[in-house]
Amino acid sequence: MSHLLQAQNVSVSFDGLHALSNVNLDIPPAKVSGLIGPNGAGKTTLVNVLTGFQAPTQGTVRHDGQDVSGMPAHKLRRLGVARTFQGGRLFKELSVLDNLEVTGVGLGLSRRAAAARAVEMLDWVGITPLMQLTAGSLPYTDERRVGIARALMLEPKFLLLDEPAAGMSAHEADELSELIGRIVAEIGCGVLLIEHNIGLVLKTCAHIHVLDSGEMIDEGDPAHIKSSEKVLHAYMGTQADIEGDVEAAL
Repeated sequence: MSHLLQAQNVSVSFDGLHALSNVNLDIPPAKVSGLIGPNGAGKTTLVNVLTGFQAPTQGTVRHDGQDVSGMPAHKLRRLGVARTFQGGRLFKELSVLDNLEVTGVGLGLSRRAAAARAVEMLDWVGITPLMQLTAGSLPYTDERRVGIARALMLEPKFLLLDEPAAGMSAHEADELSELIGRIVAEIGCGVLLIEHNIGLVLKTCAHIHVLDSGEMIDEGDPAHIKSSEKVLHAYMGTQADIEGDVEAAL
């Protein structure tokens, strides 16, 4: 199938330990999909595989029907596969504007065109007041917003958001949900939301995948996930805050 970003029977092993085992996942265009699972489930490893930061041990990654397994991250980014990171990974010494401009230049724009596009994107995301601030001085939640703006440079086909709501208040998480909806509606981007905030995932995503111990144990719409015994069982016995989130959300 074309017009998808896909993991097909993807496995990843590190020194004999299986981080992922025969995982299948499709990210369709212009929809929000979710990926949840307990700590250590393999979510970030799967994101790394889909975005070229980790080659699969077995299996295939396809982009618009093309086998891109093991393709370097920078080449996948030029094909329209963008991501954010849990740790932000901004250029701390540069301004917010320069962080976006560097991305634009890396994607082939002239410096002038990249700067103009960066200004437009900061305005579109709603963080223009941060433009001249040094990235290293930003609060944690603002780092997340800048990371999303940077990932949206040149309007990618697919955007993978790795824990974008970490540290956000309930109000900030609601604003993030609205922004993700705009990304899909106005850019037409396919989004994969990877989150511990299960309530945000249930509210935002049309289809949700659930990983546990490196295996995809369930998937479906929010109503199915809420009633899934497999999902509830996967979270039981983890730390109290995660369990509390699941019980409240499910």
